[in-house]
Amino acid sequence: MQLFKFTQPVNFMRIKWPALVLSVLLVFGSFASIFSKGINWGLDFTGGTVIEVGLYQPADLTAMRDTLAAAGYPDAVIQLFGSSKDVLIRIPLRPDLAQEKVGEAVLQALNYQQAVPVELRRVEFVGPSVGEELKQDGGMALLVALIGILLYVALRFEWRLSVGAVLSLAHDVILTVGLFSVLQLEFDLTVLAAILALIGYSINDTIVVFDRLRESFRKLRDATVDETINHAITTTLNRTVVTSLTTVLVLVVLFFLGGALINGFATALLFGIAVGTYSSVYVASAIAEVLGISREDMLPPPVAEQEGEHISTL
Repeated sequence: MQLFKFTQPVNFMRIKWPALVLSVLLVFGSFASIFSKGINWGLDFTGGTVIEVGLYQPADLTAMRDTLAAAGYPDAVIQLFGSSKDVLIRIPLRPDLAQEKVGEAVLQALNYQQAVPVELRRVEFVGPSVGEELKQDGGMALLVALIGILLYVALRFEWRLSVGAVLSLAHDVILTVGLFSVLQLEFDLTVLAAILALIGYSINDTIVVFDRLRESFRKLRDATVDETINHAITTTLNRTVVTSLTTVLVLVVLFFLGGALINGFATALLFGIAVGTYSSVYVASAIAEVLGISREDMLPPPVAEQEGEHISTL
């Protein structure tokens, strides 16, 4: 499917310096928000109690929140879980609460106030030590993924492209986490999964551009580095736009119809895909050019003739 047809390559690199400056400012802004406002960690990381209940009619979440607030749980997070009759209740960890009795107390409060019976489906407790371990494991997963990509791109292409790709991925991750910090959206395991998925999506887009860039360096002998990069990005633009649009369509449906549990996942990927598409063009390729990528770096090494070797013709 071809959305755009270009007679001449688009001059993307014309604004590479303003784009890089904008990216640096956004990264510093994200760090400033993370260190000043912090991250709104979910129960997966902070610890607490997760309670799943079932009702015999569609749940009135507002009434349930008022009931639990009156019962001493004003910080309870109540969400629909799958259907309008299934509800997930999250009670954050508090030193004044006996977590092993929270499930029974919540069920008793709801059954006392609700017109119809509330059935307890499951109760799960996440301790603070488990949450801290999840934080460390999640950070290690991101670090290992970035190091693996750095080595892969360096071996397949060239070290300058490798640095550009990893900085581009770090840029995407930092801005996505910064968005959750600025808006104080809950950061749970689904958001961490979205960020790991974003790394895979973004590096795939970057690898396609780099592969075309290597071909362009070999074919366009008289072109400058800027012109070669512009040609490579322009020839992959249709593929990038179509891939991004189809992915965004699915994520928009998940965002609006997937329920509260999947909302963070869809938000992270929607924002991350937009940022990742931008960074594949203006961060990864631009950084490689700033580091001095050239045609000679991308050409295959000449085959050295062995001393004393003679080619005989028949």
